[in-house]
Amino acid sequence: MTRNHLLQPNLILAGSVLTLTSEVIQQYGLKGLVLDVDETLVPMTTSSTFPELQAWVEEIRICTALWLVSNNLSESRIGGIARSLDLPYYLGAAKPSRRKIRAALQGMNLPAHQVGMVGDRLFTDVLAGNRLGMFTILVEPIIHPDFTAIRSHPVRNIEVWISEILGASINGKKHR
Repeated sequence: MTRNHLLQPNLILAGSVLTLTSEVIQQYGLKGLVLDVDETLVPMTTSSTFPELQAWVEEIRICTALWLVSNNLSESRIGGIARSLDLPYYLGAAKPSRRKIRAALQGMNLPAHQVGMVGDRLFTDVLAGNRLGMFTILVEPIIHPDFTAIRSHPVRNIEVWISEILGASINGKKHR
């Protein structure tokens, strides 16, 4: 796999993780999902889930194994989110390190190519998933409503810019 392909998501959703449906998951033959937490499932400043996310998890878990893998080090925050969703988790993953994602794959008892890595960041989530041969899914970040006016995703914008310079097509295969 070339360097530019390491940053190329297999699927780019034009919306949050909530737009990832069981039909899309089945279309790509995925049996499991490894989910990032911060700004993929909940805003960075939030330590609880919301009803729409809980309903999404309940719907998706019917057809797909789910595991949370976060770079965040806060056991109280990430553990609390995981417990509220009744999902197994790893924190302090240091993505793009693959160690804790591999552990999640072992916990699901699934090969990497049957599992989607879902996240909002190219240089952590997508890069880690691609390095393992997973199906990578880039979603729009979930930002707390009080911060949307002052935050325009500067890190994500730089990641997109660099990845496009390296040859990845981030504005390509969007699924609505």
